[in-house]
Order: sequence, then structure tokens, then C-alpha cells
Amino acid sequence: MKGSLPPLRLLSAFAAIARSGSIQVAAAELNVTQPAISQAVKQLEEHIGVRLLDRSRRPARPTAAGQTLASAISEGLGRIEDAVDYVRRAELQGAHAVTVACSVGVATYWLMSRLAAFYQANPDLTVNVITTQQGAPELSEGIDLAVRYGHGRWSDGIVTKLFEEEVEPQCAPALRARFEGPVPLDDVSLLHVRTPEVSWMGWGDYLRRAASKAGGPPPQTAASGRGQTFTNYVQATQAALEGHGVMLGWHSITGALVNSGQLVSAGHPKVRPSDAFFLVSRAKRGARPAEVFADWLISSHGQERRMKKGFADPVDD
Repeated sequence: MKGSLPPLRLLSAFAAIARSGSIQVAAAELNVTQPAISQAVKQLEEHIGVRLLDRSRRPARPTAAGQTLASAISEGLGRIEDAVDYVRRAELQGAHAVTVACSVGVATYWLMSRLAAFYQANPDLTVNVITTQQGAPELSEGIDLAVRYGHGRWSDGIVTKLFEEEVEPQCAPALRARFEGPVPLDDVSLLHVRTPEVSWMGWGDYLRRAASKAGGPPPQTAASGRGQTFTNYVQATQAALEGHGVMLGWHSITGALVNSGQLVSAGHPKVRPSDAFFLVSRAKRGARPAEVFADWLISSHGQERRMKKGFADPVDD
């Protein structure tokens, strides 16, 4: 009857005989006596009501039904063995791993460049990175930490401010070299990132805030709306690197590219948004890898702020 499975010890005994082709070898493999393993096979045959071994031959061989069952047992035990190995490895890795959620841009240009230093200080730990295409990274199941941009007033975990942002138009050096002064934004393609996050500064926001602080006229609609649009910051950054237009460079993300000379300022004011980047961790921390990585990120950014040079005097929001 379906659902009435034989005991595992009986199945294992029969599988050992079918695999080795010998009751003697199977008994030695399972560390039992030959009579014990023979009795186990008889009990299995009684349980399912089918003859599994052809005992008219020496050595005994599985019947057609026995071959079918042996194949199924072998496959099933193999899957169980794989599952046990996977669960064991996952448990061991989990004890030494932390999983961080962040945007694609933050992962690519901000987090990856910092992991080498973390691993050097913590060689026994592993950082797993989960990226989100749209929306704020969540502390969903399996996520220990989230790096978010926004107001910081979230209630789903412990919120720690990492750093404030500074934004300015940036482009490839070759594009900047075409103009003597600031790159005229009306004459070049503007690179946009489509996002549902209202706190994320787009070109319209940037132009309005920069003009307001400078006491100049409001920007033309055409200047803020035209150009190319991308679904994530990495694509827009690559387009800027290729000289396809001017992007809004967020210092935390494009700072390394500016320092290396791959991107340069387009010659327009820097703006400091009112929002910032925060690290969000679970209210009940307790897990050592998550605590170690969170503390390291927070302390390392404190050092970066003290060592920071250049990119000064932004326009505050």
C-alpha cells in the first residue's frame, strides 16, 4: 500500500546485495553477519509481497522486480546522501558567512572594492552579496544586512548611518576635453537611471537644486528630460565611461573611477542630498559574522571620513 515504506535497514541491506552481487560482501560492508543480512532480505520480501532475489542461482541474483527496486533504492539513498552533505555544508558555511543586500551599483562600485580589506582582516569569514534591481534592499529571509539609501527612518532593524552623499555631473575625459569650460548640458546626452525610489536624485532634481543654490534661473525642461535611460546605475556608468554622455556621479559609487581618471567632473556644482546611505541590520544581531562585518563597515567608513580629501564644498540640499 502506498505510504507503507519498508524500514530503511531492510532497504539498505538489499541495496548492498544488489550493488555488490554477494551476500558475503554486503554483510561485510554493513558490518553484520551473513544470516542477519539474509534475514533482512526475507523480511523485505514479506513486507512488499514480492520475491526480490533468485536463490536458485549461486550467487543469488536480483529478480526483475528486485532490479527495479534496487535501482530506486540506490537513487533514493544517493539523493539523501547529497541532501545530508548539502545541509551539513550549508550549516558550516552559515556559521562563517554573512549575507548582504544592496543595489547593483553599490555592490559593483562600492562594496566589491572593500571586500579585499575585510577578507585580509577576517580570512575565516565569507560575505555573500544579494543585489536588488528595483526598490530598497530588504532584510528578507536569509539576509543579515542591507545597505540602503534614504531617510533612515526604518523600523525593520538597527539603522546605522554610513555616509552622506555628494552628487555632481561626470563624464569621460575625452568628452570633457571637447569643451573649454563646463560641459554644456544642453548640448550633450544626459544619462538617466530609471528607479521607483523617490529619494534618488535624478537630473531634474539636480538641476533645480543647483540652480536654486546658485541663484540662477530654473533649468530648461529639455535639459533635464532628454538623453538615454538605463535600468540600473552600472549601465549608466558604463555608458559614461564609453563617452556616450554625462551622468550624475554619486561620490560613493564613482569616486574610485574619478580617482583613477576614468571619469572626470563635467564642471558643474556638487550637490549634497538630504538623504544618506545606511546600514540596516536585524534587531537581534547575535550572529558573529554579521556583527563582525557590520562593525567593520561602520568603523572603516569612520576612517574614510577622517582621511577624505577633495570633492569639497558641495551645495547642500
